[in-house]
Amino acid sequence: MPPAVAQDAPSAARDGQKDFDFEIGAWTTAVRVLRNPLSGQSPDWAEYKGTSVVKPLLDGRANFVELSVAGAGGRIEGGSLRLYNPQTRQWSLNFASLRNGMLTAPVYGGFDGKGRGEFYGQDNIDGRVVMVRFVITLVSPGEAHFEQAYSADGGVTWETNWVAVDTLRTRSTA
Repeated sequence: MPPAVAQDAPSAARDGQKDFDFEIGAWTTAVRVLRNPLSGQSPDWAEYKGTSVVKPLLDGRANFVELSVAGAGGRIEGGSLRLYNPQTRQWSLNFASLRNGMLTAPVYGGFDGKGRGEFYGQDNIDGRVVMVRFVITLVSPGEAHFEQAYSADGGVTWETNWVAVDTLRTRSTA
């Protein structure tokens, strides 16, 4: 079940159905992943490079991201189905990993109309439930940043565990 969102949140006040249109196309992706999130250990990051291809679905009310990156830590391959809910004016982001065939719990949220999206949900890390925050920032028409963080204390503090920088290769309209 999605966390409660304040009624005055920007995503609740505007129609965000077209908010991911900027991302339709093929991107070069550089990803950094924290190897042991929320462990208390010194940060140890794995770096990956590859592609991200975003395709529109259902007349723009959904889209699908195909992620394929590789690095010294191996490969990360998966897909993210993003669905727009016109009643709540929010998106759900649902990631499926090809490594284990599992679908993660979705994060829910929207964009502020100025190129920044915030999405929240829950995940399970080593048997404990934690909060997840996923932030998308459109830096320019050809660059976007993605950052995921976990919180084990109800959102008081956050530890970033995933950072991706996407650079546009080709724009697509279909």
